[in-house]
Amino acid sequence: MIGGTDRGVGRGIGMFSVSQVEAAAIQKAFHESGEWAAVVELRRHFPIQDNVNALNAVRAIVRWTRPPHSVPADTPV
Repeated sequence: MIGGTDRGVGRGIGMFSVSQVEAAAIQKAFHESGEWAAVVELRRHFPIQDNVNALNAVRAIVRWTRPPHSVPADTPV
């Protein structure tokens, strides 16, 4: 559970996954307008009602970087 409390995320949702597109939208909102704009963007995609959990999720998502391109298995190292 995000935030480590038993308040819940949304209605019975304990986990969720964020696509690269959703993460990019949340990061853009954060960098252009701040944390609360990013919380609003997060809530457009996920039913997180608790402000503490939503802020913690936003802060975690904003720290993400794009994963490095994977090297094909048949490429010599």
